[in-house]
Order: sequence, then C-alpha cells, then structure tokens
Amino acid sequence: MIKILQDGEPHPAEVINPGGTSPYVLVCEHASNRIPKNLGTLGLSDEDLQRHIAWDIGAEATARILSKILDAPLILQRYSRLVYDCNRPPEADSAYPEESEIYKIPGNANLTPSARLARTREIARPFHAAIEAFLDQRAVERRQTLVASIHSFTPVYKGKQRDLDVGFLFDRDAGLANFLIKVFPPDKARLNEPYGPKDGVMHLLNLHAAPRGLRHVMIEIRNDLIAEHAGQNAWANYLTVPLAQAAIKLASQART
Repeated sequence: MIKILQDGEPHPAEVINPGGTSPYVLVCEHASNRIPKNLGTLGLSDEDLQRHIAWDIGAEATARILSKILDAPLILQRYSRLVYDCNRPPEADSAYPEESEIYKIPGNANLTPSARLARTREIARPFHAAIEAFLDQRAVERRQTLVASIHSFTPVYKGKQRDLDVGFLFDRDAGLANFLIKVFPPDKARLNEPYGPKDGVMHLLNLHAAPRGLRHVMIEIRNDLIAEHAGQNAWANYLTVPLAQAAIKLASQART
C-alpha cells in the first residue's frame, strides 16, 4: 500500500482563527510548497520549489493578515499543489501535474492509479473534509457565510506578460466578484482573469460554496505585488473594506 504522509507530518488542513466573527470564511489551497518526506523533492531543485509552480507566492501571508483584520476564519492547505492540487478533482491530470508552465515535474511522471489514489486519500480528501465540517458547523449555527479563496499568479506565464494586478473569478455566482471589481481601477482589475471557469480553477468553490448557496469569489493577486510583507499588508488592507461592504450589502439583499 502506497503511503504519502509519514507519522508526525501535519494534517493537510490548518484552520486559523476558527472562532472569527466575520461572515467570511477564507481558504488558501495553494498556501504551501511543502513536499511529504516520502516523495523527496519530486525531482525538483530547491530553487524550483520556491517558484510559483509549487505554491501561490505571498498568498498565505496575505490571507493571514486579511484573516486578522476581518476577524475571519482561514483554512490553509499545508502541501504543495504539485503533490495534489486541491483546486482540481482527482480525475484531472492537473491534480498531479507532470508539467507546470514550462517546468517538468519528474516525481509526477507516469503515476500509477494507486499513487494517484494515495495522494487523493491522504491530501485532498482530508483537506476538503475539513472545509465541509467547518461549513457544516456554521450552517447549523445559522451564521451568514461567504467564501473567498485567496490566490496569487505569476506576472509572466509561458513568456507572456500579464498586465493586471488582481482578478476576481467566478463561475456560478457573480455577486461578490461584480461588487469587488467596481472598487479597483479598470486597467488593473478584471473579472475571470488571468484564469476563468474554462481553466478548471473554480473546482473548490463549485464543490463547497455553490451547492450550499453560499456567495463566493476567488481572488487572484499578482505575486510580485505580495512577495514581501509590505505588499502583503497593503493588499490585505485594500481588500478589507470592499469585502466588508459586500457582506453588508449581500446580507441586506437576503433580508428583502
């Protein structure tokens, strides 16, 4: 039997500020570049594991600051998306990519079904179960809940420059994204860029938020803007007021 996680390695999900009073539940599924010891380095160098292919640079730190300012719970995923991308279903090749952007991932080449299943069972399922349990708890408490997933994107992808600072992504629910986009300069913020539903990036929100009828949004910040603490703090503060205002507006609409 293939085993991914050794005894003593952390659970895939870490819940920060579970008792937060905010209506928001923040999720950061690409928070870490950690590789389980049993998988070595997936054949990558230390330099490669610091690149955007392994994690969303700056996203965890930004999400932690936003969690503190909003007093919002935050659920982090503790392993690299190269081990298992928890924003993809297990049938997707991109859940365990053999290539990410222009980089080959040797440790993911020719994975057997058993190896894929082990990663699904030990990484993806526990992480998603933690989100489900947390949202279930809020549901029985009848708490207003909005879900925002925090991501970052590389400014240059396959040699092409991306000319935006932030994207607000949606699939089945445009409410939050449409509210937030109005706050930012139109030349710097866009809807469903640099990715969109056609790229398969809405899996987590479509799995957990949409079926529950929870308003939700995926926030993508250009990673060079949040690579250091000053930018992380600035972007968390940029997002705080419009997120809070959106929650108030949506709650008001729900009552009418």
